[in-house]
Amino acid sequence: MVSKTKRIVSIVLTSLIGVMLVIGGVMKILRAEPESILDQLAKYGYIDYLPYIGVGSLLAGGLLLYPKTSNVGFLLGSCYFAGATALEISGKQPLVAPVLIMILWIGMFLRNKEMFVNSGK
Repeated sequence: MVSKTKRIVSIVLTSLIGVMLVIGGVMKILRAEPESILDQLAKYGYIDYLPYIGVGSLLAGGLLLYPKTSNVGFLLGSCYFAGATALEISGKQPLVAPVLIMILWIGMFLRNKEMFVNSGK
């Protein structure tokens, strides 16, 4: 793939996930999530921690969107989606988070391969 095309694809993919994290964080802070999500979180005892989960999502998305901190945002976003995957699996919900984490990883791999490849140093 041409370097310019890789850059554009990586920016689109990581920005898409970053914006989703930011929007999801705001929705959690404002408790504007769909009722099914709130019910699922309440079922597992996470409803009281909703604002903290929202701040974590907002932080991960913001760091991912800012180029100088995108590596940290990538790690935090990966952790966020890993937790969401665990909740989806335990609740027998449709697996959406693994798809989002794959998009995030592909976007970051295209942007910064050095994060994934052993340099041998």
